[in-house]
Amino acid sequence: MRLQLQKELAGTILDLGGGGEGVIGRLYQSQVTAIDNRQEELDEAPRGFAKLCMDATELSFGNASFDHATAFYFFMYLPANAHFTALQEAYRVLKKGGTLHIWDAEIEKADPFLTDLEIDVGGQVITTTYGVYKNNAKQDAAHFIELCAQIGFQLAEKQEADGHFSLRFLK
Repeated sequence: MRLQLQKELAGTILDLGGGGEGVIGRLYQSQVTAIDNRQEELDEAPRGFAKLCMDATELSFGNASFDHATAFYFFMYLPANAHFTALQEAYRVLKKGGTLHIWDAEIEKADPFLTDLEIDVGGQVITTTYGVYKNNAKQDAAHFIELCAQIGFQLAEKQEADGHFSLRFLK
């Protein structure tokens, strides 16, 4: 799957699970505060943006701290029973009128589930594979739309192609 990301967000960005390739941090640099619960993932990420070791279900930021929140192939690594809490926390730390952006894969069964991505980040191409092996990895766009609606987010945009989806919500 080939994804092309354009720089279109102004203001501060909280990137959930932003370690590893640091895709959102690469694109938005100093606008980004990336969190990951694994320090080694943060250490792997390139320089140019803030990186904090933190659990997405227990954010230490105050209410209404960020203009945007992003989750780039993050939820597949989070247990399904923690999705709602992480989304609640993202809602809490977003300013009124803020946006939540989710990019992820549809997963019916993970035994294991692997997806190859070619990501164009402002002209720089990153080739990577994301994958999980866990029983509760089942997810799709409808799952996140339902959870976000329960929290108070409003769906603004939905795109689906080849087993992948991107969603944009407004607070």
